[in-house]
Amino acid sequence: MGFRFQISHKAIAAALVLCGASTAALSQTTEERLQRGDAVVRSLNNGAPQPTLERMRQEFPFLAEATQGYALGDVWSRPGLDNRTRQLAAVAAFASIGEPAFMKIHAGYALNIGVSESELKEVIYMVTVPAGFPRAIAASQALSELFAERRAAPGKQP
Repeated sequence: MGFRFQISHKAIAAALVLCGASTAALSQTTEERLQRGDAVVRSLNNGAPQPTLERMRQEFPFLAEATQGYALGDVWSRPGLDNRTRQLAAVAAFASIGEPAFMKIHAGYALNIGVSESELKEVIYMVTVPAGFPRAIAASQALSELFAERRAAPGKQP
């Protein structure tokens, strides 16, 4: 038998206060991280929220908030790389580890910010070297689906 364990932000904040942290600083930091994460998604997704993240928010709110706050708010908003480089790296990384669904999301972001289809194809060709043909082929299929979806959508450009 399993049980569901859920920790609220208030519980985390209370635990941190017991350890000497300030709740004002914690809540402000959390809110700032979430805002930065939302801004990252909207900058890459033509001003819209990310559908996968929003669906996750329904059943797994902690995971969605952690993704938005840490992955997007802390990591993706860092100044060390421009969005173009960051998206090309994400496409290569997700393709290499065999995650074509996530690769497809980031390839869509890459297209939104001006990366060309041919550049994305080159990234997939590169994946064959470190990750092998099966992962590159899976990534190429996801990329082909994305291109077809974009071409079929009214008013959308690939």
